Amino acid sequence: MTPPSSLSVLLMSDTHLPKRAKVLPEELLAAVDAADVVIHAGDWVDLATFELLDARSARLIACWGNNDGPELRGRMPERADVTIDGLRITVVHETGASTGRDKRMSLTYPDTDVLVFGHSHIPWDTTTDTGLRLLNPGSPTDRRRQPHCTYMTTTVTDGVLGDVHLHELQPDTTRSIR
Repeated sequence: MTPPSSLSVLLMSDTHLPKRAKVLPEELLAAVDAADVVIHAGDWVDLATFELLDARSARLIACWGNNDGPELRGRMPERADVTIDGLRITVVHETGASTGRDKRMSLTYPDTDVLVFGHSHIPWDTTTDTGLRLLNPGSPTDRRRQPHCTYMTTTVTDGVLGDVHLHELQPDTTRSIR
């Protein structure tokens, strides 16, 4: 019997290039290159970042955010729904206020196993009463009120989400080349 194989998944959001940073961190780009699936939950700001990640990713799943203009909105949906190895994933940018988020999202996405979102730049990892996993990877380029810029990695094996890891980027790693 062949053991199940895992798919590696990288989650990011709110890259805001070139407004918040000039380029993506080298550590993040290396993680993109290594991942089977890259998920971006919006607020790209520039088309060049989308094209870079689209070219470097084995598989890119993405949505647009409130800061993304017509060029980006024409290249991806506001809401991306995919199934990865049996796991139902939805990617959106905004989910509203953190207060009451778990209940609201459970009602809004009853047929989703994992909801990946962005907007706040604040990492979030909870599981609702209905079993919906909510993940916000933060931002790899704009930490706002957080101590570090961040992104997440995980795996999917036979429809099961593996351990989710929050990666903190050191300030000097946000100065890189494209």
